[in-house]
Amino acid sequence: MRKLATIQKIEEMQPVENANQIEKCRIKDWWIVILKNQFKVNENVVYFEIDSFLPITPEFEFLLKGSSPKKMIIDTVERTGIRLKTKKIRGQLSQGLIMPLSILEGKKYSKDTRENPDYNFFAGKDVSELLGVYKYEPPLPASLSGEFKGGFPPFVPKTDEERIQNCGDLLEKHKGELFYVSEKIDGTSVTYYKHNNEFGVCQRNWELKETTVIYWKLAMEFDIRNKLAEGFSIQGEIAGEGVQGNPLKLKGQHLFIYNVWDIKNNKYLDYKDFICFVAAMGLKTVPIINDNFVLMHTVDSLLAMAEGNSAISSNPREGLIFRPLSEQRDYINGAISRLSFKAISNSYLINYE
Repeated sequence: MRKLATIQKIEEMQPVENANQIEKCRIKDWWIVILKNQFKVNENVVYFEIDSFLPITPEFEFLLKGSSPKKMIIDTVERTGIRLKTKKIRGQLSQGLIMPLSILEGKKYSKDTRENPDYNFFAGKDVSELLGVYKYEPPLPASLSGEFKGGFPPFVPKTDEERIQNCGDLLEKHKGELFYVSEKIDGTSVTYYKHNNEFGVCQRNWELKETTVIYWKLAMEFDIRNKLAEGFSIQGEIAGEGVQGNPLKLKGQHLFIYNVWDIKNNKYLDYKDFICFVAAMGLKTVPIINDNFVLMHTVDSLLAMAEGNSAISSNPREGLIFRPLSEQRDYINGAISRLSFKAISNSYLINYE
């Protein structure tokens, strides 16, 4: 699970040009605009990453000035909260929120009845649960009302690549290794699986009943039930008309596959096997930008690469995904995970979200 609220150390402070009351500070490879003299270098703070869904409590209410609360379903209950987004303040990109450690005083973990003002608050600690912070998910379309069959299947991993700003240390660790680069498409994710001779269709968090919704519509169009091999799952992005505002301005609705998961052997297919598997099913992968990419880059240079137009339309792309040609696992942002990370276009975040 993505760590949205963590304790982090301020690593650097810089002035903001032509601004007297604000400055910027660096957390990992994120830059955040703050009031001058509010914090100092090497101070531990609580950092909230963009896409955090914050509760409407006194410490966060100031964020509602000039914006409206959002609604999201959390554990089957509709909640109202605040979504953190990328902003430009006096020309400076600001990504996230910093708060003093004092906001943790008196908080309780759901499985811990003790008061926690001194609960080992070390750098890197995830305090998302403690503060009631979730990852923001867009509202489900009305067409999905009553279409849920059950929870997401436990034998297929969910996908949510880490942003490069959170794992820049991987660039030095895997320097010189061969990766492939694919386009990240802004649509709605779908998972198809065949396990124990049962075929399933899922959106990001739920398995769906067999209906006419777009996920099943495309499954039928491409005959995925019959083409998908037993013991495998494919995951992809649906993009086009009626999906997330169709930022790529595509005609119709399209399916682009980005993962093949071997359920029996509990692993993703390596790049070449992934490409062959998808082609054999008569499906398209997400656009492959480079399949012989030597990792010799900085965080800033990868973010610069993420800018540009999509390979499937003349409109701006959301970003890029980087994965090794041969699947690996590594220690990423506090946990052993698949070696895979994303660079999201900052101009896309500003203009389209």
